[in-house]
Amino acid sequence: MKKKVAASVKRSSAKSNKKKIVRSNKTMPSKKSSAPSAKPSFTQDPVFTQAVQNYEAGLKAMQEHKFEKAKPLLEKIIASGPKELADRARMHLNSCNQQLVSSATTFKSQEEHFDYAVSLMNGGQYDQARAHLEKILKQNAKADFALYGLALLDCLTGQVESSLKNLSEAIRLNPQNRFQARNDSDFQNMADDPRFTELLYPEPGESTFTKV
Repeated sequence: MKKKVAASVKRSSAKSNKKKIVRSNKTMPSKKSSAPSAKPSFTQDPVFTQAVQNYEAGLKAMQEHKFEKAKPLLEKIIASGPKELADRARMHLNSCNQQLVSSATTFKSQEEHFDYAVSLMNGGQYDQARAHLEKILKQNAKADFALYGLALLDCLTGQVESSLKNLSEAIRLNPQNRFQARNDSDFQNMADDPRFTELLYPEPGESTFTKV
């Protein structure tokens, strides 16, 4: 009887060992799955990082209506960027090209071009208005009316220093701009600035241009 009991004990202990081994084998995959993935990250790729930066800069330029600046950034992504970004960039580039075509308005004169820029300014499209005014000045650096327009635009957008500088230059090129500015309500944001007052109402014998 004792031998049989001993044998049964051995068999039961052997079974329990097998069960333990099976349980330990089942737990192995869970330990492996908890290990961090060894897949390479795209953010570690300098080419991908540069493409993302170009993409973000391109979108920002489009939001600011600077389509001429956005276009080359998007083209870089399409040429050498990863496919997932290139597909998106291609879609935005098509939209960008459409905007450039629609904005490629021809003008009979610089004065007509200026009137168009003023209409954009009045419509609150400040970035586009600035682009057209700067384009006029590239064609004619002595276009005092374009400088006057930039002074107005700078005042409306809170760029006081730049506004004073552009207005001073506009008056230097054409003193009539001083009298126009006196009655221009768009300069009301600078009405309390003593430099603005000195520029429009200079003391006799003093320099008629403010130093900014």
